[in-house]
Amino acid sequence: MYCSRVCCTQAIKNAAKLKDIDPNTEVYVLYRDIRTYGMHEIGYRDARNRGLTFIRYSVEKKPQVTEENDKLRVKVFDQALGSDIILEPDMLVLSAAIRPQADAEEFASKLKLTLTEDKFLMEAHVKLRPLDFVSDGVYLCGLAHSPKSIPESIAQARGAVSRAMTVLSKPHLMVGGVVSVVNADKCVACLTCVRSCPFGVPRINNDGVAEIEAAACQGCGICAGACPRKAITLQHYSDEQIMAKIVALAFT
Repeated sequence: MYCSRVCCTQAIKNAAKLKDIDPNTEVYVLYRDIRTYGMHEIGYRDARNRGLTFIRYSVEKKPQVTEENDKLRVKVFDQALGSDIILEPDMLVLSAAIRPQADAEEFASKLKLTLTEDKFLMEAHVKLRPLDFVSDGVYLCGLAHSPKSIPESIAQARGAVSRAMTVLSKPHLMVGGVVSVVNADKCVACLTCVRSCPFGVPRINNDGVAEIEAAACQGCGICAGACPRKAITLQHYSDEQIMAKIVALAFT
């Protein structure tokens, strides 16, 4: 469902390099779709002008590779010609795709990170917070985010370092006032808040009651709504405050 971004560009660069070494070399590029994004499109155009042959195939009719008499034999259906073409190359080079880590889901669950549909790590907001996760203090760069070239990975890594330095350079950190607090007298350590919090903030302390670290709380209020004993209150959004607002609006 996603594009590996570097496969097409690298394949065309390598094919063009073969032409540089020996202009008489016949080079065929078999592809489903060519995506040389950005300025790499110029390289794709130059490769066609230099005589590289591009053959497009469909998913239903994938190329078939066999070996006969110690020679490679590639059979591919050319959509333009409407017939099969037999190639006998000296070398067959495959473009390997970039895939997410096999343990990406396990890793993301431990740090409470979100994943895309393709199992790559997902930023908090593609435009407003492209290097941050929803969980504060965790930043994103490189192929863990999505397939990208080396210059793009370096640029993103520099951005992630800059974001981290905005935190590390400060002697103190201020947190918002909208955080959840626990009434220890009402808490029975039922673990409802621990299970319901998507950020894994609530924990049971040494006194046997739930405890929520204000600096880690995201202020979503899920734990306050889920607590069966009403032992958790979201600051500035208590039941009394909400009811007072409702009554005030009713008589406005």
